[in-house]
Amino acid sequence: MTAGTGVDPAVLRQVCGHWATGVAVVTATAADGTPLGMAVNSFTSLSLDPPLILFCPALTSTTWPGIRATGRFAVDILATQHSALARSFARSGGDKFAGVTLRPTDDGLPAIDGAAARLVCDINTVHPGGDHEIVVGRVLHAEHSDGSEPLLFHRGRTPGYRFV
Repeated sequence: MTAGTGVDPAVLRQVCGHWATGVAVVTATAADGTPLGMAVNSFTSLSLDPPLILFCPALTSTTWPGIRATGRFAVDILATQHSALARSFARSGGDKFAGVTLRPTDDGLPAIDGAAARLVCDINTVHPGGDHEIVVGRVLHAEHSDGSEPLLFHRGRTPGYRFV
């Protein structure tokens, strides 16, 4: 392990990859009715009172500007059976919703059927965060499934860990 004043971004990515995270898909509906979605693993709860969450989209994201423009989004916390779906939503371009079974929220937001949990949020604030933005969402609705296990992301992949 080396220490210094500068950190190679590739090394930082490898180091942070040792921290296992869940995988979520953030979705919204564009003004023309087009579903928008992107995978995130930089997602966490922020506050219980008021109910706030956060996620961090890259400045290079082509999907985030469309989601931001809507002011409201859903977060689907993916379950173990969603590994291929997570890869689809992580890529840039293409029809990310092809072959995905949706169960729209009461607000009409695209929601992934079988997700381990789901939140519906309004965008509360957006802060700069280096090469990302820090999006704080105010939770309007929350639901979960008791029988599902979360999809985990570790060292650049979704290895399918079994819980004991």
